[in-house]
This record gives sequence, structure tokens and C-alpha cells, in this order.
Amino acid sequence: MSTTTPESRTPASTTPESRTKREQSTLPTADRARLERAFSIPRTRFLIGIPVAIIVLFWSAGGVGFDFLKLGEGAINMGEFLSRLFPPDFSKIGIILTLLLETLQMAIIATVLGAVLSLIVAFGAASNIAPRWLYYPSRWMMNIIRSVPDLVFALMFVSAVGLGPFAGILAMTLGSLGSIGKIFAEVMESVDRGPITAMHAVGASKRQVIQYGVLPQAAPLLVSYTLLLFEGNVRGATILGLVGAGGIGLELTTAMRMYDYGHLSAIIICIIVLVTAIDQGSALIRRRIT
Repeated sequence: MSTTTPESRTPASTTPESRTKREQSTLPTADRARLERAFSIPRTRFLIGIPVAIIVLFWSAGGVGFDFLKLGEGAINMGEFLSRLFPPDFSKIGIILTLLLETLQMAIIATVLGAVLSLIVAFGAASNIAPRWLYYPSRWMMNIIRSVPDLVFALMFVSAVGLGPFAGILAMTLGSLGSIGKIFAEVMESVDRGPITAMHAVGASKRQVIQYGVLPQAAPLLVSYTLLLFEGNVRGATILGLVGAGGIGLELTTAMRMYDYGHLSAIIICIIVLVTAIDQGSALIRRRIT
């Protein structure tokens, strides 16, 4: 009398090995070869690239006068400067907090405006959504904006609307359009094309493809990069104040020019606390959405 084990009763077609072979057989040859191939760096290119990179690095260092010895000699002066910052003087904490609040408000408005405008332009700069006649002008516009420093935009808007936070908001909004707009477009280009192809196949309109095929996939990264933009705008608002575009930057510059190191130290500490709080809040939101 023969006995049968559970293994012998299991059909060959249902074993893990057979399922794996069957799944592999359904893949195209090129895709299967790509998945089975380990990550590798071309040896010849790698060996050639190392000396080229070293040569470029030393060429760049020599061109700009980068010198570790000079840095070591100046360490004493840096230490002396840092020693002047202590103890911090919080006697003008009211002014500091008021200007920090203004800086935060500037960053909030500029982030909202910049993110909305960047999202609109990103639709035209995503190759999987926009036609060619719209794709290239959108990319060129963002490249031009991104190549101009925010301080130049701030000076332009200060001359147009006068001193104050309004000029800084306009400068950060325009600067955001060049930087985050490109990232938004690349996020949309990196979504899975399967749902998009399926929607095209059933006759979905361009709006439906964007609304139901692109945005749901890209939304977590879009929110994450918007939070990153907000952090950058807080720091940017601090710098734009140097040219009179609002925020705490002007007070920071005044303290440096007056050699009021205690007040300068207090401003820096408050900025660090604000940026750290925003960073922690942004990290919490990113964990929630991802």
C-alpha cells in the first residue's frame, strides 16, 4: 500500500518554483534580462573617470584659490569672531520676534503662490503631459528664471514696489517658479505610465488623465517638495532682507555693521530655533503622507 505525502499531492504547477518560472516566462526577454542583471559600473569608464574627476577637482581648487593651509591659519580669526557672539543679548527680543513673524508670513505667502504657479507651469513642462510646442517654452522659461539669483529679483521688485516685505514675497515667488517648478515637472514625468496608457485607451480626456492618472501618483512628492520649498523660503526671506525686501535680514545686517555682536547672536539663535521647528514639523508631515 503506497502512501502519499502532502508534497506529492501538490500539483507541480502550484509549487513556488513553477509559479516563479511561469511568471518569468511571461516577461519580455529584454525586461527579464534587465531585472536579472546586477548593478555594475563599466570598468573602463570607471577607471577613466577617476583621474578625470581628480584633475577637474584640482583644476577647480586652483582656479578659486582653495587652500586648506590658509583655512587653518584663519581658524584663529574665526574662533575670535565666534567668541564675540557670546553672551547673546536678548534685550531686543520683541523686535526680533516681530521681524521673525514677518519673515514667516512672507515665507507662507510666497510658498503658496510659488507652489500654485509652479504646479501650473509644471503641467506644461512635463513631457508625458504637454505637447512639444508647450514643453520647450515652459522649460526655457524655468531655466531663465532659475539662472537669476533671488537677490536680483528682490532688487528689481524693490525698485518697482518699494522697500518692504511685498517686494520680498514677489522675489521668492518668482524664484520658486524656476526651482520647484522643474522638480514638480520631473515628479510628474516619473509617474507610472500604466494608468495613463489605460486611460488613453478608454478615451479619457487630457484633464481626466491629469486628474485621475498623474496627480494621485505625484501628490505625496508634490507635498513633500512644497514643504521643502517652505523651509527654503524661510531662509531666503532672511537673506532678502539684506536689500530691504522685508524680514529679519535688515536687522541682521544692521547688527553686523554696528558690531553689535550680542544682538547679532540673539538674532541667529532665534533664526536657528525657527528653522529647526519648521524642519521638525515638515518631517512629521512627510512621514504622515508617505
